[in-house]
Amino acid sequence: MTPAPPPTDRETDRPLRVLIIAEAANPEWVSVPLVGWSLARAIGRRVEVHIVTQIRNHESFLNAGLVEGRDFTAVDSEAIARPLWSLGKLLRMGEGKGWTALQLINALSYPYFEHLIWKRFGADLRAGSYDIVHRVTPLSPTISSPIARKCAKAGVPFVVGPLNGGVPWPKGFDAERRREREWLSYLRAGYKLLPGRQAMLRHAAAIITGSRHTRSEIPSRFQGKVVYIPENAIDPARFNTRAAPADGVLRACFIGRLVPYKGPDMLLKAALPLLQAGKLQLDLIGDGPLMPELKFFAESHGITDAVTFHGWLDHTQVQDVATRSQLLAFPSVREFGGGVVLEAMALGLVPLIVDYAGPGELVTGDTGFKIPIGSRDDIVQGFRAKLTELADDPAPLAAMGENARRKVEEYFTWDRKAAQVLAVYDWVLGKRADKPDPFDNDASTGPDTG
Repeated sequence: MTPAPPPTDRETDRPLRVLIIAEAANPEWVSVPLVGWSLARAIGRRVEVHIVTQIRNHESFLNAGLVEGRDFTAVDSEAIARPLWSLGKLLRMGEGKGWTALQLINALSYPYFEHLIWKRFGADLRAGSYDIVHRVTPLSPTISSPIARKCAKAGVPFVVGPLNGGVPWPKGFDAERRREREWLSYLRAGYKLLPGRQAMLRHAAAIITGSRHTRSEIPSRFQGKVVYIPENAIDPARFNTRAAPADGVLRACFIGRLVPYKGPDMLLKAALPLLQAGKLQLDLIGDGPLMPELKFFAESHGITDAVTFHGWLDHTQVQDVATRSQLLAFPSVREFGGGVVLEAMALGLVPLIVDYAGPGELVTGDTGFKIPIGSRDDIVQGFRAKLTELADDPAPLAAMGENARRKVEEYFTWDRKAAQVLAVYDWVLGKRADKPDPFDNDASTGPDTG
């Protein structure tokens, strides 16, 4: 899609100028840093932006061709961030675990980062050098922005988001919660009482939430400022091949960390009769602590010829393997954004997911299948029933895969996401009277029809 020409300020007839705060933004990483980078850059293709990021991203910005001082500023907050990050690693008690503990550490260190931003840009903001300040990352709603009050005082609208996170652990998954070292998640709701959060929400001109759950956590008195825009999107250049048509045996893939809450063990149990009968081939892309257990299960049940364990792959290889399949089988019970679901949909795969949190908001009846959240046994039985149905009759998958691909192209590329955010900018600047509502009054994530 060709980007629209940059919107201009009506009074000065110049491009809109936005100071984007993206503490985590890095094209060479994944998860939140990639979201921060991708959204900031997409907005920058439509308006004039200057990105403020943390010093650890400095080299990656230069490697991507950005010019320091003109395109971005790297803020060195390591005096506070580094020792707290070391403490956070201890509290997490394992790589990739203890996400809530990490967010606590970020909440303690982040105000210093914004203190340095104001020290560097405060005079420019008071002088009107920027029309909007937009905090893209951190995504966590538990991390407050003290700069919101200062921006309001300077007369510069402050936009925050997409805020996302804190999806409750579903009932019956406490064992998975403990294995992820999520001890602090039992106390997470306490962040709502912090004065910094209330001040940020009060002084923000707009609050973008990346999930309906996060929107539900915003107090009612601030709901008039809230715009729901899902967190994730895709880069069409990175996901540009198409899923194979169903030709003979149904093929499905799983993509993600091999950890209990993502459910690869539930998937193997659900698919077992089909794998044993030669009616399904399964590719597991990813690695993690469950790998030995999953391989033992496959060997002991005689399905090693039907299941391929790929481990971690480069993203180009992920695409090549995934497009052998017609189906993304992903029984995760706790996904904030569900980026892997959008990536699969962009390739024309049909997602089979648990109807909970991020994936449940992205998949509709014409683009995929949603199994109700329940106990582990409920999810296994639900996935088994749907996989059996599709193995017997894969015909619906071709049309659904095409629907999924078109849905992503229409709503979930980074350029489309930037357009949705720019509509929010126009609203807070008084260039449009109605609050943007891109995902509540259209068919993008609309009511489930199946």
